[in-house]
Amino acid sequence: MNAHETDVRFSVLGPVRAWRGTEELPLGSPQQRAVLVALLLRRSRPVALDELVDAVWGGEPPPAAVSVLRTYVSRLRKVLEPGRASAAPPRTVVSVGDSYLAQVPEESLDLAVFERHTAEARRLRAAGEVSAAAKLLHSALDLWRGSALAGLPGPLAESERARLDEVRLTTLETRLELDIELGRHDEVIAELTALAARHPLREHMSRLLMLALYRSGRQAEALTAYRTARNAVVAELGIEPSARLQDLHERILAGDPVLAQDPSGQREPDATSAVADSVPAQLPPGLATFTGRTAELARLRALLPEDDEQFSTVVISAIGGMAGVGKTALAVRWAHELADRFPGGQLYINLRGFGPTGAAVQPEDAVRTFLDALGVPAMRIPSGLDAKVALYRSMLAQRRVLVLLDNARDTDQVRPLLPGSLGSLVIVTSRNQLLGLVAAEGAHPLTLDQLTSTEAHALLAGRLGPDRPAAEPEATAEIITRCAHLPLALAIVAAHAATHPRFPLGSLAESLRESHGSLDAFAGGDDLSTDVRAVFSWSYRALSSPAARLFRLLGLHSGPDISAPAAAALAGLTAREIRGPLAELTSACLVTERAPGRYTLHDLLQVYAAERVNAEETPQERDQAVGRLLTWYLHAADAAYAQITPHRERIPLEPLPPAFSVPEFTTHEQALDWCETERANLVTGVHQAAAIGRADIAWRLPATLWGFFYLRSHLHDWADTTRVGLAAARAAHDRPGEARALADRAAALRSGERYEEAVDHLRRAMAAYRELGDATGRSLAVSNLGDVYLQCGRLREAVEYIRRGLVLDEINGSAWGKGIALSNLGDAYQRLGRYDDAVVCLDEALTVLRANGNRWVVGVTLDILGTVHHRLHRYDEAVGYYHQALETHRAVANRWGEGHTLSNLGDVHRAAGEHAAARASWRQALAVFETFDHPDAGRVRERLARPEDGRAGAETPVDTPA
Repeated sequence: MNAHETDVRFSVLGPVRAWRGTEELPLGSPQQRAVLVALLLRRSRPVALDELVDAVWGGEPPPAAVSVLRTYVSRLRKVLEPGRASAAPPRTVVSVGDSYLAQVPEESLDLAVFERHTAEARRLRAAGEVSAAAKLLHSALDLWRGSALAGLPGPLAESERARLDEVRLTTLETRLELDIELGRHDEVIAELTALAARHPLREHMSRLLMLALYRSGRQAEALTAYRTARNAVVAELGIEPSARLQDLHERILAGDPVLAQDPSGQREPDATSAVADSVPAQLPPGLATFTGRTAELARLRALLPEDDEQFSTVVISAIGGMAGVGKTALAVRWAHELADRFPGGQLYINLRGFGPTGAAVQPEDAVRTFLDALGVPAMRIPSGLDAKVALYRSMLAQRRVLVLLDNARDTDQVRPLLPGSLGSLVIVTSRNQLLGLVAAEGAHPLTLDQLTSTEAHALLAGRLGPDRPAAEPEATAEIITRCAHLPLALAIVAAHAATHPRFPLGSLAESLRESHGSLDAFAGGDDLSTDVRAVFSWSYRALSSPAARLFRLLGLHSGPDISAPAAAALAGLTAREIRGPLAELTSACLVTERAPGRYTLHDLLQVYAAERVNAEETPQERDQAVGRLLTWYLHAADAAYAQITPHRERIPLEPLPPAFSVPEFTTHEQALDWCETERANLVTGVHQAAAIGRADIAWRLPATLWGFFYLRSHLHDWADTTRVGLAAARAAHDRPGEARALADRAAALRSGERYEEAVDHLRRAMAAYRELGDATGRSLAVSNLGDVYLQCGRLREAVEYIRRGLVLDEINGSAWGKGIALSNLGDAYQRLGRYDDAVVCLDEALTVLRANGNRWVVGVTLDILGTVHHRLHRYDEAVGYYHQALETHRAVANRWGEGHTLSNLGDVHRAAGEHAAARASWRQALAVFETFDHPDAGRVRERLARPEDGRAGAETPVDTPA
């Protein structure tokens, strides 16, 4: 609500009227009322003069239209604020530049009250509160006083009247359906009879009448109602009624007793039911040479009953106070022993509570990772920590799962990840004691100490074989002592000894002795002390010069892992030159090859590498290394971009150094898979680029990832990277970068359905491009603004801005933009029911798109043409266009578009009465959507489960990528 409160009430759900108290206000001529309505419907947002002209007169305004409008506004101000002093600013109809806006509280506009009531009724119905929902809908419909905007002239009034009257009818149908569900079937029969006669082609109305009659014991009249409805459909459309109506007729004819009790309609399956069969198995591999910890394992095993009866959630905190004591190894070993007792799956995450960057995994990101593992599609994951936690716990409510939370920082990081139901086990490892978990959640603490001498000896024997330690028992004992019985230190020494089988263990013991017994410090404290560094430095000094340099440069990498080509870029080496250093580091256990060609450092080694790079490389050398790495990621993402969004204008980049090589992608899927694998590194790279002042990379990298984020629905990452990129461009005063980043940020906001913010960013982008004299960029921003309006249902504004973008594209000679604009314009027209105009635009779009080689949007446009013909009940033509769209989608590997078109194809087969073909198409669509967890998979599953409810669902055509 605005700060200004008014006592004037407005009504648009009928004749346009206004009251102050009980006094009705004279609102003037119909055209003047049309101006008021245009302002009221915009809900406290400015309306430009040209929009008001269109609203009142359309394409044929009078010569002095603007002057007349200003006169209307002046008269409205006098009526609405009769007591305002001449020098005082208006408070109800306010000037905003060359625009006007109406400041009216929502409770003062009957339409706003109606929409609030209906929205709350939907929520109540979804929550099972049917009676309360029905009561609200009765109140909402009581606000109507006839046809909306009755007697009002102008294009806006015409389109809004049709829309609002349809909304009223749909709401009325819902209210009647709830009344029947509540057993009021006798009360609604008279009303339904009149409505069905007035709207003979609205099958849902006829269906409700039949159901109400049948439940009132009037079976014969229910059958008569069906015959009346069928005759109307056959006479007007030349087709049989829908399968749903026919099915109800058959059940009534058979006297189905279940029908008398069952409420109509079913709820859409939610995210939890849609992925109930996903069973994660995320435990990392156990250590093959694991030894010892017999007493600790016995204590852990004693925490659980021998059988699989329900037990309380158990949290084990392995907190020894020192790094490298073997907490993770023990936790993984025990988890593998228990895995088969948890049929609901095993979840694992490294929370990085103690890591080289100090940036622990945020609880919201951790929950998101688990939801991904549980099979929840990206588009169904809610925003906000509380909503994610609620969904996560709902997913686990009927499961017995094992959750391993490794390297936690504190209780607050762990608590949101705990299941809410009994029967699951949570294992937590941390360097902190996590006393909050012990006190509040009843966690069982277990503190790991150093290995016993026997266990440490067994560790060395397991890694080196029994003969070498047995041959040099004194040296072995000294090594164990110098390593303070610490598993990590012993593993490093064992690795060095294994790679130098001819070195006597005595020489290794002597090297440790010369470091002044620094490993003794591992006996206490969590600090990374000089003693730990001594052990690492010993391995580090044994490396060749190229391997040592690579090791320390890896301390600059901020992502979770790194590929061999990325490591080559970091070091400034070729793909051939990087192989030797990586192999040497892997052999020395300083890096781990966790997957073929992908490498990671243990947290402590990452810290040590960072220390070495800061000590041994100059700031200039460090900046150059990071710049090489980020430049490589940018060019690799650009190479993927060319496959993901073929023929779209690419972001200008500086040339890649000749020695560098980026991946060569030959297929759309290959490029998408690479982006998915590198996603965490790419997102982190944007943040790192911004942190070191490389704004040019910070905004360009999200721009190149547009198609990937769009197709895979990684909306959180898209929003995050575009936000960082925009901030970096602004901080660097990079105006061209800021303009592009504004447009990319708007695209991310649009996909996240944050339409108002998207509109704001696009308007800022338009201003920036205008300032820069960048006509192409301005055209893109204008067209994208039209697309945002299209997606949020503001169709008149969509048409206006798409047309503007189309004019700019034609002026700029941008065939790419023109083809997309024509496709979007055709989509807008078909949503408005202007099918002839839609076909003209879409046919022209195909000509332009094909000439420009934009096959991705060709497929989208063909799909929209299929939608147009579907709505016109030209089913054969619709099928033809959908098949052409499918062929095009598949040619460019647009799986997202393929799934949508298959779904639409099933709908048109269903409408044509071709049930087997419909189900075959829907099955294919489901298979496509399930490959990348698109939320539309749930809609297709519902159609397959209840084919009788499958109506001509062409209301959600494929979005046109801009």
